Amino acid sequence: MSDTPVIGVLALQGDVREHLIALASADALARPVRRPEELAEVDGLVVPGGESTTISKLAALFGLLEPLRERIRAGMPVYGTCAGMILLADKILDPRSGQETLGGIDMIVRRNAFGRQNESFEAAVEVAGIDGGPVEGVFIRAPWVESVGAGAQVIAEHGGHIVAVRQQNALATSFHPELTGDHRIHAYFTEMVRAVG
Repeated sequence: MSDTPVIGVLALQGDVREHLIALASADALARPVRRPEELAEVDGLVVPGGESTTISKLAALFGLLEPLRERIRAGMPVYGTCAGMILLADKILDPRSGQETLGGIDMIVRRNAFGRQNESFEAAVEVAGIDGGPVEGVFIRAPWVESVGAGAQVIAEHGGHIVAVRQQNALATSFHPELTGDHRIHAYFTEMVRAVG
């Protein structure tokens, strides 16, 4: 890998464009990923927000589910926001019928825990490892983490609930940093990808 890592954004559903912009501003070469051959060409991957059940079904339809699981198990850096956090959980507390996860983080996640679309909100969130003060988190039908296993590290909480977790090369936030213009978390993830090199 050169000093400019190639980071994909899973482009099946959700706010793909905003993540591509945030990654580019963090000096990564950002590209959409829709097929297994595109996944094979990236050094790291962002799993965006959207609807977690829809994303998992589309991933299966596009032949991406198993290749994604294999790359994550093999240590590819991955970052999930909102629905992406749900997909990176080893367990979902209240899964929809037929919903599958990619796994990667030893955590139990509750879907839509912060409420419905009309209860969306923004909040300043202190994230361990992110310098320069709190990040502005946009919470849209956001999940929270009920509990984490021994391998997972809680790096942010809001209102007494876990909203950001890291486990080795996997990172997840229940909020959307890509919607704020503050790209520090994407820069942090880009450094995670560089470190795997």
